[in-house]
Amino acid sequence: MIRYFIITLLLTNLFSIQAQKTNIVKMEVDEFESPIGLDSPNPNFSWVIKSNKYNLNQTHYQILVATDKTFLKNSLVWDSGKVPSSESVYTSYSGKDLTYDKSYYWTVKVWHNQSSKPIQSKISSWRTGLMKTSGWNNRWVSVLEEDNSKLNTKSPYFKNEFEINKKIKSAYLYITSKGMYEAFINGQRVGDLYLTPGWTSYDNRIQYQAYDVTKMVESKNGIGVVIGKGWYHGTFMGAEPNNENYKGDLYSFISELVITYEDGTKEKILNDEKWKYFHGAILHSEIYDGEKFNANLINNYWSSFGVDNENSKKAMFDTYDGKLISTSNELIKRHEIFKPKKLITTPSGDKVIDFGQNLVGWVEFTSNGQKDQEVKLYHAEILFQDEFYIDNLRGADQLNTYILNGDPDYVYRPHFTFQGFRYLKIEGMEEIDLNKFKAVALYSDMKRSGAFSSSNPLINQLQSNIEWGQKGNFLDVPTDCPQRDERLGWTGDAQAFFNTAGFLRDVKNFFDKWMVDLEYDQYENGLVPSVIPDVLDNKRPRNGGSAGWADAVTIISWNSFLIYGDKGQLALRYNSMKKWVDYMISQSKNGLYKGGDHYGDWLFYSRPNDPPGLSAVSNKYMIAQAFYQYSTDLLIKAAKILNKDSDVLYYKGIWDTANKAFHDEYITKNGMIIGDTQTAYVLSLKFGLLSGYNQKIAFERLVENVERYGHLTTGFLGTPYLCEVLSSNGRPDLAIKLLLRENYPSWLYPVTKGATTIWERWNGIMSDGNLSDAGMNSYNHYAYGAIGEWMYNNLMGLKVNEKYPGFKRYTIEPIFDKNFEDIQGAFESNYGKIKVSWVRKNGNINLTLEIPPNTSSDVILNKNKNEKNWTLDDIKLNSKIIDRKDTDNKTIFLLGSGEYKFSYVE
Repeated sequence: MIRYFIITLLLTNLFSIQAQKTNIVKMEVDEFESPIGLDSPNPNFSWVIKSNKYNLNQTHYQILVATDKTFLKNSLVWDSGKVPSSESVYTSYSGKDLTYDKSYYWTVKVWHNQSSKPIQSKISSWRTGLMKTSGWNNRWVSVLEEDNSKLNTKSPYFKNEFEINKKIKSAYLYITSKGMYEAFINGQRVGDLYLTPGWTSYDNRIQYQAYDVTKMVESKNGIGVVIGKGWYHGTFMGAEPNNENYKGDLYSFISELVITYEDGTKEKILNDEKWKYFHGAILHSEIYDGEKFNANLINNYWSSFGVDNENSKKAMFDTYDGKLISTSNELIKRHEIFKPKKLITTPSGDKVIDFGQNLVGWVEFTSNGQKDQEVKLYHAEILFQDEFYIDNLRGADQLNTYILNGDPDYVYRPHFTFQGFRYLKIEGMEEIDLNKFKAVALYSDMKRSGAFSSSNPLINQLQSNIEWGQKGNFLDVPTDCPQRDERLGWTGDAQAFFNTAGFLRDVKNFFDKWMVDLEYDQYENGLVPSVIPDVLDNKRPRNGGSAGWADAVTIISWNSFLIYGDKGQLALRYNSMKKWVDYMISQSKNGLYKGGDHYGDWLFYSRPNDPPGLSAVSNKYMIAQAFYQYSTDLLIKAAKILNKDSDVLYYKGIWDTANKAFHDEYITKNGMIIGDTQTAYVLSLKFGLLSGYNQKIAFERLVENVERYGHLTTGFLGTPYLCEVLSSNGRPDLAIKLLLRENYPSWLYPVTKGATTIWERWNGIMSDGNLSDAGMNSYNHYAYGAIGEWMYNNLMGLKVNEKYPGFKRYTIEPIFDKNFEDIQGAFESNYGKIKVSWVRKNGNINLTLEIPPNTSSDVILNKNKNEKNWTLDDIKLNSKIIDRKDTDNKTIFLLGSGEYKFSYVE
């Protein structure tokens, strides 16, 4: 119970209702709090009502937007008026045209059902960017042709100077690059972002970033920009024939420094002929290989006014045909810092630091080493037979090399690369002081939205592994793995994990941005590539269309709508969804889809030397047919939301024809689905392809299959739905049995092997201690972490209600399984915090719920027949219950906002 007390205390601090007063918090513009550099002419406003009052609901709102904090008539640019609505998310601006590089202030008044007087928020703000093309008046600065990235992998250090002679009110730097950049003003690094500008469909668009540099600008100024190869010039697995410098050779950037003076005038510091560059300390930097850095070649003041480099060359200018757009997602920042756990000397004599956690980022260190001493840092995820193991990295070196400068206080770190690792091998140091090393986790700066804990320590470690799998693979795009020569935005992995990701972090902006790139890279005929951004198109012009991978366009679009309730984004994605379904229709005959190059149920359970036929091989075209119908069904649902009645009618006919073809082709007269695998039955049941007799037989066969094997046999496509199908069809006990299994194959098997992230394979480390095929054996691969969704939906019990998307109204229905003494969970929805906590003690179950204002929840609680009903601990709260129904085996409540404590005698 000590663990329970600690977890409860942590969750209380993180998620408790702290204020009695009703107020407005979490004011956001386009899902950001007080953002700068937004290009949207009609940004969306959202807010959260915070209160512990029961059944509190918003009835009206009024938004005011002004150019200063007085909100006087001459500064007011929009007054929404008093709007009768309970919606507090995604309210679009519809005032006067917004001006580039300008701050706007907003406040909202809210009327609710428990007071005649409105409550008013504090004043919040946002700042526009360069508003697409209207604000840009600049050119791309580049290196000479002779110094292009193919011939010279050294990073160029660009430098310019400028002077000002008036008092500054504000200064904002707008900048982006081909490659990754770091910017400096007067010797100081600009901002706290890394690996900027991130990864987009570069042929079509590059995001720029905005920085408030008001406090950095002086009367005399130096400005510097360093560029590395990054994703733009990088090497990618399979991107032949141009797998180096994929999108071009020239390192270049574009920037505008916009200064507003106290007299109200503006000045733009543009890219003029005075830009110079030199090659400095970064000798080589590449995502897969790592970085080589000579600290003797760096001058910490190189970007300051009056400091010049004798090797400087005059810069040239470059062009770009795509769009420059403001950043729409959370970019990469530094997060957790890990100190070394121990220093290991391997049997072969290698010196290895164990940081205790498989993470993604880099190592920073200081050194008392001699000037010109070379130190090499190698990165690995595991030890094998107590030796440093890098075979699974394939062609990725993951090597950072440093030439020391003799300064014991100098902090060495890479700049334009990242590594996936737990273990660090060090060469070139005789004595290693662990206090001088630290591992820094890097990932996109998405807000934490969910917490989950249980009485089972193995499940808690699994939960931690799921979270670290997400952190390590969410560096601007959802990658499959962060360590080997791949690190690509595989669509199948992303769609399988999306709902789990959406519980743990606010991934709306992250995926909204990625789905725009998906639409850009989608083929004209509707085919969806297997990775986004699509770096495989040069190798296979028809790469893509794989079932469960290409369907990310429909699955993520729909599930994002369910989690966040943004109808506008669903409308933006609709055309892309439709193009994909139309592609499948074009590849079908008599309703049977036979197109595509399919991966099938990737990495399903299989046995070597399998004469008994125990490998769970699911037919790829049966899977493709199932996803064809699922995507069509999701398109129909989207069409209904968007009032596209003719599309609903047309695609319903398509689905009906496809469903008949599915039954004719893949189901025997006795109800067996071809392949007779868990995945075959799971997909058919989950996607609603069966009814009546076939549905009953399919579930019976699924249960028989699971019990016969004694474990799961599913791969990437079947696994996310396996436990859900079991529990929703009346066998939660079997789902929990699979969840708690510790032997291979299972979710907990890697945990028993010491895993701190999710593995790519069920048996990345085999039972006998040997390893699976090094050619594809990542130890940080989040797809199987999709089990998290089932844990949150069932053990915690929080489920979305499709009729009320965005958690406006939702369901709470925990499984009070006796394998658990307690479950603690919370989720930060767009309307506020939802908390579910239950404890079993001395034959009693105590359940605590916190429902945020402006929402309601259907609470479904199971009970034993003829046993005592669920009761509220405070009988006064019975009057607060909106509705209650009792059946022989359930108590069903409809609850509004507030905290409720229930008890039940088992």
